[in-house]
Amino acid sequence: MSALNKFLGDSPLRVFLKLAVVSFLVGIVMSTFGWSPVDLYYWVEDTVRYFWNMGFHAIDRFVGYFLLGAAIVVPAFLLLRLLSYRR
Repeated sequence: MSALNKFLGDSPLRVFLKLAVVSFLVGIVMSTFGWSPVDLYYWVEDTVRYFWNMGFHAIDRFVGYFLLGAAIVVPAFLLLRLLSYRR
């Protein structure tokens, strides 16, 4: 078996024929749904952007909750430390 056959997993002609058949079938399905490669690209881009924004929104909410809680906890901690320091 040659290096090219080993790399492709079969003879180049058979791999070409398999790719041609699968490409044709995928083309039929995409045509049926009215999809294009550009639509697929935009869908992937929108999905990545949605999860990116959702992740940073979650971080923003976490930081907001953290600061809100720290506005009460840190002064209370300092006050308790000062009161216990006087003893």
